[in-house]
Amino acid sequence: MDVHREWRQKTDDFTVYLKIEKALSENTVEAYLDDVGKLRKYICEAYPEVCPHAVTSAMISEFLVRMGQSGMQARSQARTLSGVRAFYKFMLMDNVIDADPARTVDHPKIGIKLPDVLAVEEIDALLAAIDLSKPAGQRNKTMLETMYSCGLRVSELVSLRLSDLYLKEGFIRVRGKGSKERLIPVSDKAIHEIGLYLPDRAALNIAKGYEDCLFLSARGKTLTRVMVFTIIRDLTKAAGISKHVSPHTFRHSFATHLMEGGADLRAVQEMLGHESIITTEIYTHLDRSFLRQTLIEFHPRSRTGRNLKNDRDGQQ
Repeated sequence: MDVHREWRQKTDDFTVYLKIEKALSENTVEAYLDDVGKLRKYICEAYPEVCPHAVTSAMISEFLVRMGQSGMQARSQARTLSGVRAFYKFMLMDNVIDADPARTVDHPKIGIKLPDVLAVEEIDALLAAIDLSKPAGQRNKTMLETMYSCGLRVSELVSLRLSDLYLKEGFIRVRGKGSKERLIPVSDKAIHEIGLYLPDRAALNIAKGYEDCLFLSARGKTLTRVMVFTIIRDLTKAAGISKHVSPHTFRHSFATHLMEGGADLRAVQEMLGHESIITTEIYTHLDRSFLRQTLIEFHPRSRTGRNLKNDRDGQQ
C-alpha cells in the first residue's frame, strides 16, 4: 500500500468536500488543508507506514505535544486540532473509518484573549494621517471608514461591489464566510466618503472584469488583502499609534464600540455574520448597562449615536 498516495487521495477528497459540499471560502479551505498537512508531515515522519485511516487518538495527541514543543502557542494548537477534527469527521462520514480518533483529543488549555481595540480618537488619528492629495488618499479613507462602520473582514472589504451598495436605503450587501450574504447598515459618514471616492474610481482605467469592484488599485484591479494590511500598517506608523493594528482591529473596534454604546448582543452577532452567538460573546466583558433597541444608532459614526453620547456627557 502506498501510504503517501493514500494521504494525497484523502486530502484531495477532503478538499472537494470543503469546497463543494461545505462551500467554504478559499482562505478557510487553505487553513484546514494546512492543519491536515501539519499532521500528515508528523505522521509520515514518526509513523512512516501509517495511513490516514490508521491514525489513533494517541498519535494526534503526540502530534499536538510536538507542536507545542516546537513553539506553537496553545491557541494555534487548538486551531490546528479543529482542522484535524474536521478532516476525520469527513473520513467518518465518508465511511473510511469506523471511529473518529480526533474526537476524544482534548483541546490545549488557552485563556480568553480579548482582541486589540482602537479608541474612536485613535481611529480618527489614523484617518487624519491619510494624505488626501495623493491619488489613493480618498480610496484609503473610504475603505477604512467602510470597514470600521460595518465591521467587515478584510476579505469582505476587498470583494465589495458597486452592485452591493444600497446607499439610499443605508445598507450594503456583504458576502461572508461560506459565501453567505448579509445586509449591514452603513453609517452616514461612510456613505459620505463613498460618495467622494466614486468620482476618483470612475477616473481610473478599469481593467476588464473588474467593472463592478468597489475598491480598485491604481491598475484598475481589485485590491489584495496584503495591500490593505500594508496601507493600515503605514498609517498606524504615521499616526504614532504603538498598538498592533490590522484590518481585523477595525472589526473588533466596531463590535466593541457598539457594545459599549448599548447595542444588543444578537444584533452585533447579525452584523458580524457570526453563525454562533458564542463567538460574539467575547465582547460581553464590556459595559452593557445602556441597552437599546437598535444597533446603528449607537455606533460612533452615527449622528444619533454622537448626540446620545453628548447628552450623557452633559448630564455628568
